[in-house]
Amino acid sequence: MSIALRPGRDADADGFIALIDACWAEYPGCVLDVDGELPELRALASWFAEAGGVLWAAEGDGRIIGMVGTRPLREDAAWEICRMYVANAARGSGLAQTLLDTAEAHARTAGAERMVLWTDTRFARAHGFYEKRGYVRQGSIRILDDVSKSLEFRYAKPARGLIVEALDAAAAASAERRLAEILVACVAGGASVSYLPPLPLERARGFWQRVSSEVAQGKRVLLAAWADGQLAGTVQLDLGTPENQQHRAELAMLLVDPAFRRRGIARALMRRADQAAWAHGRNLMTLGARAGDVGEALYRDLGWQEGGRIPGYALNADRTPADRLLFWKRPG
Repeated sequence: MSIALRPGRDADADGFIALIDACWAEYPGCVLDVDGELPELRALASWFAEAGGVLWAAEGDGRIIGMVGTRPLREDAAWEICRMYVANAARGSGLAQTLLDTAEAHARTAGAERMVLWTDTRFARAHGFYEKRGYVRQGSIRILDDVSKSLEFRYAKPARGLIVEALDAAAAASAERRLAEILVACVAGGASVSYLPPLPLERARGFWQRVSSEVAQGKRVLLAAWADGQLAGTVQLDLGTPENQQHRAELAMLLVDPAFRRRGIARALMRRADQAAWAHGRNLMTLGARAGDVGEALYRDLGWQEGGRIPGYALNADRTPADRLLFWKRPG
């Protein structure tokens, strides 16, 4: 199928409505009432233009098979990604990626600092797609007073630059897919993070599910780093220390996707972890690292002090023993 992406037009109304109706029909209880609830669909290109935004349509075999729009919001230089739909027959073709890339690129060019979108809680397939693209859940569920009795998740992510943020329980859970991919890639690259290659994706996902649970319990701080809108790295602070060590936090799982290395992401994560430890009332930080690991020079450069060495503590990817270095640092 030949697919052409072009600006959306008001004359595309019938095609847009048919596409949205077909997508909604895949989910029980989703009813499209155009004139009663979404009259803007009759002239959607004009609606976006009046809001300062843009609408695109994807054509294939003479019909609308995809669409997406973006518009500026008043909050924090954010732009919203909205009205994104892909016909069932076009899924798996890369069209969804192209549509989202197009909308995000326009928003960034227009000065967006943050991307925001809302998606029905029933649209599980869409959630997975957005999460792999670096979006995480933020804020409360939105309740719509519509015939479909819709509840919507709010997803967001930084749009540009190198940004590190702490994830709450909902954001941590929604980041599990992407963080699992990063963990698998790092283990495959020889990272010393408790696993040996090859690490199955589902096993990695199980690890992050446990982390999300501890974030929800207040036992762990999970930091994530975005590079130009892509979730590229992470680090954790373990706050679940024993009763006589409540002044201490353990830094763990510093991971940067191999495709994003040499951009200062690890350094930014470490500095943000330092601030988080101080904010949580911890005046001592500790970590363990494999001797000769790529992060060792970074730790020392950031003021971490070596406190000891344990010979043959863990195995390398080739199953040979490696020493473990113990580091400590005062945050602040």
